[in-house]
Amino acid sequence: MKEYIEKGGRRLRLGYTTGSCAAAAAKAAAWMLLTGRRKDTVALQTPKGICLNLKVENITITKDVACCAVAKDSGDDPDVTNGTLIFAAVSRNDEAGIVIDGGPGIGRVTKAGLDQPPGAAAINSVPRQMILENVQEVCRITDYKGGLSVVISAPEGEALAAKTFNPRLGIQGGISILGTTGIVEPMSEKALVDTIYVELKQRRAAGSSYVLLTPGNYGAAFIKDTLGIDPETAVMTSNFIGDALEICNQLGFEGILLVGHIGKLVKLAGGMFNTHSQYGDCRMDILAAQAAACGLSSAGTARVLECVSCDDALRILKEESVDEKTLQRLTKRIDALMGLRAQGVKTGALLFSKVYGLLGETESAQALLQKIREE
Repeated sequence: MKEYIEKGGRRLRLGYTTGSCAAAAAKAAAWMLLTGRRKDTVALQTPKGICLNLKVENITITKDVACCAVAKDSGDDPDVTNGTLIFAAVSRNDEAGIVIDGGPGIGRVTKAGLDQPPGAAAINSVPRQMILENVQEVCRITDYKGGLSVVISAPEGEALAAKTFNPRLGIQGGISILGTTGIVEPMSEKALVDTIYVELKQRRAAGSSYVLLTPGNYGAAFIKDTLGIDPETAVMTSNFIGDALEICNQLGFEGILLVGHIGKLVKLAGGMFNTHSQYGDCRMDILAAQAAACGLSSAGTARVLECVSCDDALRILKEESVDEKTLQRLTKRIDALMGLRAQGVKTGALLFSKVYGLLGETESAQALLQKIREE
């Protein structure tokens, strides 16, 4: 692709989704099956309105089936499926209509709450519609009235799936065919939030009323080693804690327990619910202000403001014996702002440090933890 966007002062090249690859490969394979003629490139109109002209690879044509592939191009987005060949095999079907299924390397849904029902191939709704419409277009052009079977596959899919969220979501055996616009926008925050939504929706559909959230691997390790809970129980929010809280409200959860390193969660006390450093780093400012309100000396406050890590700042608070009061005040502030963001859902938080262990917890944290254990 030669389309670009400007983001963060950088010029980034767009890519196209596995859904676009599958639809393009299916269109080309249907054309070759129904005409008997080879097709080395295929045009595809994406839902975003961008027209792609894609190379068709690994072509095989017989009387009964045509098969080909289109390589995924993620543009400047760091996607694990970049370069992967997405295949489509199209054959005639005795039954009317177009039947779409997944073959080797395409995951199978095993849990409720996802885009597709349990048992179905993990080919999401928009890619399915793209495949259907493009194959129907070929049928109209060639005046074909019979049925067709379309099987999408990805030979590298099973190995790649281990690097994705699929195993956590209950999608087994391969990757998903995804995309709502057909186009990949580099470093898309929307894609990450969509992943959080899918996982939370799945938990809710499975009957969970209480949910455990954590920003990342530090939290997952603490959940396992200190709380003794399987870290797979937790939904990882990355930096999008505010979005996760809003999604929990939207899906009707009754309670949320957030477990995180103080370096992330301290930002919530300042109203920063996207904790990525590109939006600011107010960790020391917040800690210094909360500690000063609890009696930290002016010299100590100045030292905290010079710290580069929360652990270093905590050391200063301990030296002046204001750490416990500060952490209590901090957790109350975090809890209050979480409650506002979650709009009525009961919230709680556990803060920890890799150096000092558990630092603080909100008033409702233990009750929420018990609910999560019971579920």
